[in-house]
Amino acid sequence: MDTRTALLAAAAALLLAGAVGAVAAPDAIVDPREVNERSGDVRIVDTVVSPGEVRGETATLRLGVDLRHRGPAVENVTVRHRAIGVDSGLLVDETTVDAGTVDGGGERTVNGTVDVERAGGYRIETVVFADGERRAVQTTRVGGVEALTPDYADSRVGFTESSVWPTVAVSVREADNETATLSVSLSVTNRGDDASESLDLRVLVRQAESNVIADEASATVSEVRPGRTDTVTTTVEVPAGYNYYVDAALWSDDVLIDETQGVANLNPRETISADETVEEVEFAVEDFSRDEGAVDDGPDDAGADGASRTGDGTPGFGPIVALVALVGAALAARRRR
Repeated sequence: MDTRTALLAAAAALLLAGAVGAVAAPDAIVDPREVNERSGDVRIVDTVVSPGEVRGETATLRLGVDLRHRGPAVENVTVRHRAIGVDSGLLVDETTVDAGTVDGGGERTVNGTVDVERAGGYRIETVVFADGERRAVQTTRVGGVEALTPDYADSRVGFTESSVWPTVAVSVREADNETATLSVSLSVTNRGDDASESLDLRVLVRQAESNVIADEASATVSEVRPGRTDTVTTTVEVPAGYNYYVDAALWSDDVLIDETQGVANLNPRETISADETVEEVEFAVEDFSRDEGAVDDGPDDAGADGASRTGDGTPGFGPIVALVALVGAALAARRRR
């Protein structure tokens, strides 16, 4: 037998073997498109991130993944979320949600959560698996988590923010050579949709140079209707001839809700101002990549109102505080020279 005849015989044998195999095992030869159609298709359409429970140091992020399904049912579908620190690149939290069988076509939402610290930004990597096989990937970036208000401090009532109307208004009710009685009015606004509960208002008056508390007062902020602004007034008594910072805070069940500051200039030769530096941080989510494959008792000489008194029985800061203020003034004058 020559070479040509041998090759033809071998080819014929191969064709015969293939035909026999196809008849014996008809599923052995299948179009790849039929495989994909037979197992169905599932992919990520969108991922929505929203704040969940916000605690003091950590916060829960809710993740809603929209899946689009086509073709036959896809079984054993799981959705894995990984929260990775943007700066450190370290894994912070990982959760896996069992979505079961995805069928019926159209879209469905699979919900999950991750817990992260309230400091820093994160990259949320979402992967969809079917029978352990990776089907789709999407990455979402989250920043400004520190801007989220903890649940225990969440209140829509706070001090009024206005460029004209004063949040803290101080006026002199009575005065003599020794003391001054100040009337402190504070503006409070309800920015929510419901009437507020009662809050505690606390006011501290600090002598500017020595930082000593000259007097303090408290009041109750009654119910404030939605969108309304109320004014709460209290009085303090301080030594005359000094400048003071007026610190005010709103409290709810011993939780600090809001704070503000004003000044009272009783020294005509030198004035102070309330310096405020405000930096706004916003919670942000960005989809940037997708691959669809003790109480201390006061001194014995304290008056009935709790204010310290000098030897002659009049309110004042006393000789030690006066000396501190004198030294402070001398240092300030030296710096100005």
